[in-house]
Amino acid sequence: MIYSMTAFARCEVKKDWGTAVWEIRSVNQRYLETYFRLPEQFRGLEPILRDRFRKRLQRGKVECALRFTANDAAVTKLTLNEELAKQVLHAADWVQSHGQSTGVNPLDVLKWPGVIAAEEADMDTIQADVLAGLDQAMDDFIAARGAEGDNLKALIEQRLDAIEVEAGKVAERMPEILNWQRERLLTRFEEAKLELDAARVEQEMILLAQKVDVAEELDRLNSHVGETRKILKKGGACGRRLDFMMQEFNRESNTLGSKSISTEITQSAVELKVLIEQMREQIQNIE
Repeated sequence: MIYSMTAFARCEVKKDWGTAVWEIRSVNQRYLETYFRLPEQFRGLEPILRDRFRKRLQRGKVECALRFTANDAAVTKLTLNEELAKQVLHAADWVQSHGQSTGVNPLDVLKWPGVIAAEEADMDTIQADVLAGLDQAMDDFIAARGAEGDNLKALIEQRLDAIEVEAGKVAERMPEILNWQRERLLTRFEEAKLELDAARVEQEMILLAQKVDVAEELDRLNSHVGETRKILKKGGACGRRLDFMMQEFNRESNTLGSKSISTEITQSAVELKVLIEQMREQIQNIE
């Protein structure tokens, strides 16, 4: 399957501990680059996330964000650090015994850092649930890349069909064009009232035919079409290979244009360059 480098996916995880939302988006990039926006308590997951993306993706600039909202209602138990509370009270009594009125309020003691704490949720369980949500988001993300890749493949194949049509037109017109060029030269010679040596004229026509012969370029164009179809059929991370094929297509279309001796061939060469450029633009999106 062909995969696009442009896609978006979102996955929401709802549990007793709260809600986590993953969002993954990507755009074109020559290599694989991953960027993460994670809440502070999940920073330790970044190496795991980076490894998972590296195993499933080859190219693209990928941004992955996690939004986490804890469920306060899930915290049902408070823990009192009695030893610390006693130390705080003892310190207050000492201050008061030295002539300083403290007026310690019990609530002030409870507010002392570490005296009372809410029972923390099981982070191992939360992380496992969050990572399961990431896997689902990645599945959806890759499926979206694949769907877009199918569209790109169809567009490229349409252009390949059009290239074959244009190459066929040129091949079909070449004998007629060469004959027209021969008659044109003979007419000019007659108008110049030059004595014509049949052998010499034939030799010049052979040289001209060799100079403007585009059979080799047409064969290469058709060969490139076949190779590109093979790459598309094989699928996978083939964007770079397809980009190389576009360079080969351009080389043949440029040569075809430089050998043109008629408006028909020139028009076909221009049309080929347009089709090749359209394919190249689409291929920039392929992984």
